[in-house]
Amino acid sequence: MGGNTLAGRFLDAAIGLLERVRDEEAANIAAAGAAIADTVAAGGRLFAFGAGHSSLAAQDVVYRAGGLAVMNLLAVPGAVGVDVMPATLGSALERVDGLAAAVLDSSPARAGDVLIVVSLSGRNALPVEMALNARALGLKVIGVTSVAYATGTKSRHATGTYLRDHCDIVLDSKIAVGDAELTAESVEAPFAPASTIVTSALMQATVAAAAGELAARGVQPPLLRSGNVDGGHEWNDRVMTEYADRIFYRR
Repeated sequence: MGGNTLAGRFLDAAIGLLERVRDEEAANIAAAGAAIADTVAAGGRLFAFGAGHSSLAAQDVVYRAGGLAVMNLLAVPGAVGVDVMPATLGSALERVDGLAAAVLDSSPARAGDVLIVVSLSGRNALPVEMALNARALGLKVIGVTSVAYATGTKSRHATGTYLRDHCDIVLDSKIAVGDAELTAESVEAPFAPASTIVTSALMQATVAAAAGELAARGVQPPLLRSGNVDGGHEWNDRVMTEYADRIFYRR
């Protein structure tokens, strides 16, 4: 597939963004991995949240082969967007003041835990308040966002702030405002978003950093294996039993 085709151009753009986050976000990824390792080693719990398509990257590290068993999805009903009718309801829920506080208050999250908040724009009320309220409760917050939106768009939160303003650690996805890597003369709108690829890569890189940090401390990271390899289910049952008090997606 040639680099001059639209498909090739998109893949080249995605690779370029991945190279940028590898080189420019290395210190922040290491810091996020260390924060997660600190929490796991101290007996804390891990949570990931994202709304709309940002939820895909959050889901990608929960109950995942090769992932940390103690990573839990902090779900907001309807906020995924495409799982409700109409899908636009999900976008509307991102702008509702007070929703994040209600979700956190009814969740098992507590002081000392880590919450990863994923929001490409970081401008809507839900991710901003999720980070703000989580820190007020004593959680450490890792934000995964595009910092470009904080200068290229207007905040939709009453404070005029963005997700990046309420995080202990920020991972910048480098995605341009509008999240479309390609334009073509015969196509009226820009297209080919890369945010899911880059944000998921940042999430997995952070988990990898955390696993390495735990191992360096002599702590075996609570990783899950694929259920599609021999012995995988038995391995996972053992890990989930050992860490049952920190896992909320299994009853």
